[in-house]
Amino acid sequence: MTGPPDDVRTQVLATARRMLRDGLVVATSGNVSARVGDQIVVTPTGVPYDALTPEDLPILTLDGEQVGGRMAPTSEVPLHLGLYADADREPVGAIVHTHATYATAVSTLTREVPAVHYVLALCGGSVRVADYATYGTDALAENVRRAMTGRTAALMANHGSIAVGGDLAGAYERVTQLEWACRVYLIAAAAGTPALLPDGELDAAAAKFATYGQPGTAHDDERKRQS
Repeated sequence: MTGPPDDVRTQVLATARRMLRDGLVVATSGNVSARVGDQIVVTPTGVPYDALTPEDLPILTLDGEQVGGRMAPTSEVPLHLGLYADADREPVGAIVHTHATYATAVSTLTREVPAVHYVLALCGGSVRVADYATYGTDALAENVRRAMTGRTAALMANHGSIAVGGDLAGAYERVTQLEWACRVYLIAAAAGTPALLPDGELDAAAAKFATYGQPGTAHDDERKRQS
């Protein structure tokens, strides 16, 4: 992410409200964060998104110390900090965690969203389901980190979905494309056995996504950075 923390707080809050409008969360569920240098801006715990102002949003160091904001941070701080600190992946600029209906339903049925559509290339391949652990715990954070090895998104068993990106737009696109793919998978599986893409097709799609869109735009830059 770029820009001073105050600007980023506005962007994080706008993304959280968009999750609510798009039906990816209900009430106060889910959470959003973005990194600004050696700090992160994250949504607070237990407050409706429409009742928040940017100044309410906590600012944390990468060690979890709160250095700004009027409210306490989301209970999923370990989840966010664990992904920002993961040295085995490309640097993360933003994280979006939802309780989206289709993703959550799929997380109760399978261990992986298989290659039912090429949009999963945006997530790094077939999407794994992280083992269940109580929300807000270090155990859940570690389970998600493992499930996201080599990936930019995951499902969380009996819980929801999560995606990372170089910025908020990139993370949000992944989590919404994953929700759509989960809906496709559920509909197809209800009717029969879904046909899967041939081996190597998600890699081929990922290569094409690297040059997809309008050159020179922020969206294009994010795709190239995370492809």
